[in-house]
Amino acid sequence: MTQLTIFFDGTCPLCAKEMNALKKHDKQNLLKTVDIYSEDFSAYPEIDAEAAINILHAINHKGQLLLGLDVTYKAWQLMGRGWIYAPLRWKLVKPLADSLYLKFARNRYKVSFWLTGTSRCDSNSCSR
Repeated sequence: MTQLTIFFDGTCPLCAKEMNALKKHDKQNLLKTVDIYSEDFSAYPEIDAEAAINILHAINHKGQLLLGLDVTYKAWQLMGRGWIYAPLRWKLVKPLADSLYLKFARNRYKVSFWLTGTSRCDSNSCSR
């Protein structure tokens, strides 16, 4: 049973790499990843496309919306590796981590280029 549906930017090399890493660890099929630029995204009218472009979105199995690093933490928690991201959700660290995440999200293509040599993928090549 899917526990978390994640909506991500499949044209972002780092974003797609993270989703691929999650799927490799997802032996129980607890996650569903949906590229916001794919036709599959149209099946989720409750997710605002413009907002999803700016910040990572997910819906949990209870229908609750998660955003940003809360998505990352929950996804890796389901994979048994939440401890890696748990410090980013600690009360004193969370505001700073969220602020840095939003800066990353706004500059994800530039950061992707610095780290991978590719700024943006064509034809959903990253997400497949």
